[in-house]
Order: sequence, then structure tokens, then C-alpha cells
Amino acid sequence: MLSQLLTIARNTYVESVRQPILLLLVLITGLLQVMNTWTAAFTMGRTSSAEVHGDNKLLLDVGLGTIFGAGMLMAAFVATAVISSEIERKTMLTVVSKPISRTWIVLGKYLGVAAALTGAVVIMLTFLLMAIRHGVLTTVGEQLDMPVILFGFGALFGALILAGVANFMYGWSFNQTAITALLPLSVMAYIAVLLVSKTWEFQPIMADLPVKTLTACLTMILAILVLAAVATAASTRLGQVMTIVVCAGVFMGGLLSNYFLGRQAFTNEVAGVVRAAQPAETSDPNPSTRGAILEITLREDARVALAPGMPFYFGPNPNGFGLTTGNFRPFIGDHTQTPRLFDQDAPPGLIILDATGRQLLVQNIGRTPLSLDRPPQEDDYFFVTPTRVNPLAATAWAVVPNMHYFWLLDAVTQNRDIPVSYLSKIVLYAVLQIGAFLALAVAFFERRDVG
Repeated sequence: MLSQLLTIARNTYVESVRQPILLLLVLITGLLQVMNTWTAAFTMGRTSSAEVHGDNKLLLDVGLGTIFGAGMLMAAFVATAVISSEIERKTMLTVVSKPISRTWIVLGKYLGVAAALTGAVVIMLTFLLMAIRHGVLTTVGEQLDMPVILFGFGALFGALILAGVANFMYGWSFNQTAITALLPLSVMAYIAVLLVSKTWEFQPIMADLPVKTLTACLTMILAILVLAAVATAASTRLGQVMTIVVCAGVFMGGLLSNYFLGRQAFTNEVAGVVRAAQPAETSDPNPSTRGAILEITLREDARVALAPGMPFYFGPNPNGFGLTTGNFRPFIGDHTQTPRLFDQDAPPGLIILDATGRQLLVQNIGRTPLSLDRPPQEDDYFFVTPTRVNPLAATAWAVVPNMHYFWLLDAVTQNRDIPVSYLSKIVLYAVLQIGAFLALAVAFFERRDVG
């Protein structure tokens, strides 16, 4: 079965990279990245400590968005060509007639499409990374980055010339040869750019390597692989036009799901915004310790009337989603009786001990204290009521692929750390989404008449 799966995946990959649309979108995206270095000068050159700042922030934003849209189109066109078109041409009968499960056919088709898309997206991302290294030309007097120009265009023209010669002399597929050659050449070109400064001096490879930007680019590949699974499922039942419509709908729905579904799924009333938080002088510095007290300063006056004994919830989202404290059960009783705060029946939680102006004292209570991953941080939102959950909206929000999870541009431009734990979560999220859509594709294909 494994050899059959790999055979289908290999044949699908070859068929995918031979599609003219794949090479065409790669070349168009590369041209747009070049044009972005001329047209993205709108931020007045503002600088910051982030990897990408000033005009290059807009360059990264527009460039990554271009790749995202191109990847969606690639997924729809390529998946349709290897599944829907084969069913229409009756060539799928040849595969189905073999002693192989339809499940393996769908998985093999997806793996081949995913491999082709990954190679094409990597090429487009190297174009973007070289454009960022070059930087935006804000004035006519700015110096061109000649290593980027020579190595980048050298890799591109080298692959195209090689593909043309191989096609003329040996009859090889031009599209397949160009994509296959451009992938390693573009990566090697970018490595060469990293090793040479703008003045043609050798430098450490990490000198100009934007690690956070590279991380954001890699997560973009996960988003496109999810869209490829959507396209695979749609193409088992629909033609090319409708598959593109479905992919575009999922793409737009994933970008708008936070607005239309997320804010309806979780609702809460913001009581205030944290400016700073620190342990009280007489308290244990670990906020998860039983009885630990935090001194919290608000950015502005609280938006609701605060009183001692109220619960204190906090998290990074203004609608109360993903509370760091969780939706713990509020303490009921007299908070002035200190022993009651730690009784056998006292639930773990945080309560407000004192509220004076913009200064709060918050204590961790309960026989078993509330476990916190971190203390409150600057710009955290705090609440005095548990977050309300709408089951219907929450279910719809969970089902629709949320493309915002893969969009790490804000973390890059705001110089925020990207935790490894978050990366592992979005990898798991992508795997689950891909698995769900492939299961749907298998269910659709099992009952599809291919005769």
C-alpha cells in the first residue's frame, strides 16, 4: 500500500508541476515583488527595533499577501487538474480499476499536490526575502543591492534557460524543468545573498537573516497546505470553476471568521486595560502561589465600578477569548474573612482586594491556588465576569479554517517574540484541518461515479 501511495503521489507531483498555471503564478509573483520595491514607499521611512520596519513593513505586508492569494489560486487550479479533470476525461477509471483503495488515491493525490505547492511557495518566498533584503527604493538616489539583483535574476534566468534548452534538445516539459530547477537555484541564490553584504563583502549568514520573518513565511506554507486540502475535497465533486469559488470562499471566510464568528462566539465586557503588574512587596513573586498578591496599574480609569471581592480575569483579547486565568468560578462569600478565602470549598481564582483609582491589589485564592502561565502584562484586558460562550457560533468558528492563526506579520513588525509553543499549536491546528478536509474528500470520492 505504501508503494502504491508513493507512486500516486509521485505521478501527481509530476503532473502538477507541468501545469502552466504553476509557473505562471510563480513568475507573476516574482515580478510583483520587484515592483513592490518601487511602489511601497508610503511610511515616511519610520524606523523601529523590529526586523522589518519603515517602508519594508509595507513591502512585507503586500508581498506576503500576494503569495497568500497566489497560493490559494494554485491550490484550486492544481487540485482540479489532478482529480476533477481526470474524472471528466475518464482517466481516473484506470487508477480505480487497480486493486487500490480510493482512500489511498485521495491521499496520494493530495501529497503530490502538496509537494508541488510547497516547492512553488518556497520559490515565491525566496523572492520576497530577497526583496526585503534589497529594501524599498524611497528615493532615486538610493543604492541598488547588486548581490540581490545578480544572484536573484541569475537563478531565475538560469532556470528558464535550462528549461528551454532541455525542452528543445530532449523534449522535456518546460514547466516541470523550470520549477524543478528554480527551487534549488533560488534557495542557493538567497543563501549567497546572505553571505555577501551590499558592498560585496563577506559576512556571517545570520547578519541579514530575518529569523522572525522567515518563521512567518514558513507558517504561510501551512495555510496554503490547508487550502490545498480544501481544494482536494472540493475537486472530488466539483469542476474547476466551482472549486476555485469554494477555495476563494474558504479563504475569505478564514480571513473574516474572527469578525463574523469569533466576536459572536465569545463575549465579555472589558473592565480595563493593564499598564503594568508586579508582585506586592510582601508577596511571593510567583503569581501561582497560594495567597500571592499582585499590584496592578491600569492604563486608564476602569470602565466599570470596581469593588473588593470581585473576580479578576485577564487575557490578550478584548472579547474575553483565551483568558489566561480561564473561566474560573467566582468566589461567593465575605472576602474580608481571610480564612474563608482558602477554605476547603473555596474555588481557585483571583479576586480584587482593593481598588483605588488606577491601582488594584489582586490575590490568588482557593485551597488549591489558580495556576497561571504568566502574570498580567502590558496591554492585557481584564474583566470582572466570566466569558460567555455561544455554542453555535463557537462551533462554526472552530470549523472554518482561521487564516489569522498563520498570519504572523504583526508579531514581526511589532518586534514580538513568537513562542515555540504557539508554533507547535498552529502546526497541530493545520494537521487537524488537513485531516478533516481529507476525510471529507474520501467520503465524497467513495461514492463518486468515475465511469
